[in-house]
Amino acid sequence: MTEHRRVAPDRPVLLHTVIDAQDCRRLAEFYRQLLGLHYRDGDAPPADDSPDDADWLVLVDDGGRRVLAVQEKRDTTPPTWPSEQVPMQMHMDFTVATVEELARQRARAEQLGARLVHDRSHDPDEPLFVLADPAGHPFCLLVG
Repeated sequence: MTEHRRVAPDRPVLLHTVIDAQDCRRLAEFYRQLLGLHYRDGDAPPADDSPDDADWLVLVDDGGRRVLAVQEKRDTTPPTWPSEQVPMQMHMDFTVATVEELARQRARAEQLGARLVHDRSHDPDEPLFVLADPAGHPFCLLVG
């Protein structure tokens, strides 16, 4: 896949969002599967039994555009949201089409290693789940 970048002469352009994780490969694999992304050329796991020492991985969409990167950071502390003991530094929101799809995608995320943090799926105005990815970063699944 080829990376595509749009250059705007009068403003910066977002390349991708970077997420810190103690286990770079585990978190990249979670988002790869959850969002149907692909590894950038050269970032896929080793095909043989050689050690995987990845400390920076980039995930791209079907068109080769960067979406997310995961950076190893051994001393990171997972957020404790909703507690502010360790504040959330950022979060991502992902939309689905229906309440039924919301439940299905929650189950998929949990099978991939996410955990439920907050259930607001019965809210008539904006049904959503807040989940934490395997590194503890909160993200929302909501009906858009």
